[in-house]
Amino acid sequence: MKKAVITILINVLCLVLTGCGVEKQAPSSSKSFVRVLSTTAMIDDIVAKVGGDRVERQVLIIGEIDPHGYELVKGDDEKITESNLVFFNGLNLEHGASLRYKITSHADAISLGDFVLKNYPEEILFEQGQPDPHIWMDVSLWSHAIEPVLGALVSKDPEGKEYYEARAQSAYKEMTKVHQEIRGKLQQVPENLRYLVTSHDAFAYFTRAYLASENERKEGAWKKRMAAPEGFSPDGQLGAADLQKIVDYLVEYQVHVVFPESNVSPDSLRKIVFASKEKGMTIRMSLKSLYGDSMGPSGSASGNYLGMIEYDADVLIKEWSE
Repeated sequence: MKKAVITILINVLCLVLTGCGVEKQAPSSSKSFVRVLSTTAMIDDIVAKVGGDRVERQVLIIGEIDPHGYELVKGDDEKITESNLVFFNGLNLEHGASLRYKITSHADAISLGDFVLKNYPEEILFEQGQPDPHIWMDVSLWSHAIEPVLGALVSKDPEGKEYYEARAQSAYKEMTKVHQEIRGKLQQVPENLRYLVTSHDAFAYFTRAYLASENERKEGAWKKRMAAPEGFSPDGQLGAADLQKIVDYLVEYQVHVVFPESNVSPDSLRKIVFASKEKGMTIRMSLKSLYGDSMGPSGSASGNYLGMIEYDADVLIKEWSE
């Protein structure tokens, strides 16, 4: 009897100390090996998809703050300095002097936009010689950002190579699928309705990818499907000529709804709506704002990158169908 009891105790002790007879758990990926700072939430979303639990993430420009011209505030300096990797959009999006200086001073700061420009130059849009930085507005284009994120994470954490590669492949497949679904939905909207007027010039990639027909894309005629009173970086300083240009566009293409953006003042669009009435046009402003430079609050329908683009598409479809 004593021998049996002793045997049982030994077996229990074996289970506790060595895991004898228990299936071994896979190595945990909950440990963070790389500290990463992303300038925008859209970049952080890519980092999350690829890095998973092996990455400790922070976002510099959060909420509805305009990333164009963002300047460092208290605590930002430390966030950048203490990060192993810094991912930024580039293409002159983050052109605030203090932020630009700090980023370029970091030994491992990587511009996703510059990578895309170098490797896929034919896909980057230019206006008056300046690259359009809003590359995340086309999911298929933004999926190219996976590659530099993957490469940088593997260089910092070689042991996680297979983990990162598997997640990167999964992210690419998901983004490709969503891109095709969004284009499919928006292409069902009649061509005479697919004309987009927004607060500032953030939707060119979106327009080319989802609103234009195949022929328009090939011939470069897709540009007629969008207009905005302000350029890449909204500053609210509009002249009479700027407003008149948009009013003329609305009249020419018989556009009857304009779309504010979540982090841009709607004042310019209000002026356009008022001016259009004097031309005999009935124009309304959508009650729902589009997400362009920001991704929407966490936990909302648009609180992640793909959710943001899908949300924008759904708002357009609903408004254009009324």
